[in-house]
Amino acid sequence: MALIEQGGLDGRSLLAEDPDHPGSLGIAISEAVMMAVADPQARYALGSVLNHVLQQTVIGEEALLQLAKVGENPDVLVGCTGGGFNFGGLSFPFLREKLAGRMNPTVRCVEPAACPSLTKGEYRYDFGDTADLAPLMKMHTLGHDFIPELIHAGGLRYHGMSPLVSHIYEQGVVEAISVPQTECFAAAVQFARCEGIVPAPEPTHAIAAAIREALQAKESGQEKVILTALCGHGHLDLASYEQYLSGAMVDYELPDEQIATAMRGVPVLD
Repeated sequence: MALIEQGGLDGRSLLAEDPDHPGSLGIAISEAVMMAVADPQARYALGSVLNHVLQQTVIGEEALLQLAKVGENPDVLVGCTGGGFNFGGLSFPFLREKLAGRMNPTVRCVEPAACPSLTKGEYRYDFGDTADLAPLMKMHTLGHDFIPELIHAGGLRYHGMSPLVSHIYEQGVVEAISVPQTECFAAAVQFARCEGIVPAPEPTHAIAAAIREALQAKESGQEKVILTALCGHGHLDLASYEQYLSGAMVDYELPDEQIATAMRGVPVLD
């Protein structure tokens, strides 16, 4: 494992230096690539943030058909967004219809306030992992050296955003907001009490945004069709709910100085 020894970016060495190190998906990707390189029998397929993974659009296609059966189109579509594949899977079929002029929903990415790559990141070429082993991609990024706070939505703790999602955001085709985790868990508890389903921490961001939108529509007297997708259950995340319900959960608002520090390591390309 010469690469690990040289880079010092494997999880064990980082934990040895700092037992409270929160880790990141960027570090996990680096470690996976290093292990694949060291084993001639191993293969590693990068996922989540890469464009080919965003083509898992069956859920969006099914949602289109389900809405057509009741004669509705969404006025607003919200999706949790970390690397982009859940958001892309739901929204891309609707964006196709929007760009073709057949409907006109507002499409909104919802990301954690502690890891806001779209709303606070820069649109740059950057590495997909911490050790500079993955390909350079043009994406919204907080810098591949960025280590997110240990929020409970682990799947959204990534420094960058899919190139496709980054592109359509840059073009103004979609919107983006960031939501703090206590608001997300409050929305999750409300959802669980109403629907009998405990959501995973990741989709709670979209649930919180949907509730915001519904309350605004109620206040204005507008009727709106709001679409989101519940992309995971929280049965393995009950400790997070316990922390929220006990009042121990706190919000993290990412300071600009932390972003500026991480962005210093992003390549400058002519």
